[in-house]
Amino acid sequence: MSGADGALRLKAEDAEDFRILAACLQDALVPVGDMNFDAGSREFVLLANRYRWEGDERTAERIHCAVHFTGVGAVRRRGFDLRERARVLDLLTIEIAADAVTLLFAEDAAIRLEGSSIGGRLRDVGAPWPGAATPRHPAA
Repeated sequence: MSGADGALRLKAEDAEDFRILAACLQDALVPVGDMNFDAGSREFVLLANRYRWEGDERTAERIHCAVHFTGVGAVRRRGFDLRERARVLDLLTIEIAADAVTLLFAEDAAIRLEGSSIGGRLRDVGAPWPGAATPRHPAA
């Protein structure tokens, strides 16, 4: 759902919601330094530069967004080091299981959020800007 300003705002509570969230975040660029897990509040937050798939097909646009996951008991990662704060991960998709949400990135990197009732929210921040090109994916 979009706000009055055209900014995307989504809430994910079940598998179908997370599939929509994954589609909107496909090809988002996520700096390692812009992710944080707060074990005390069971929240994982990341800031991303996402491609606006819902925008005009003729104009490639990107926008910053905040993605917030609740109900996270543990976070596991593979394929990158948290000290690589300037490294940018390219989000491919999100997998949903009964006890986890896994963010899958290019180059075999992943973040697994573990918890029995994980919820998610996405909110665009700021104004979109022209992107270099529309991301392309080979046919399966």
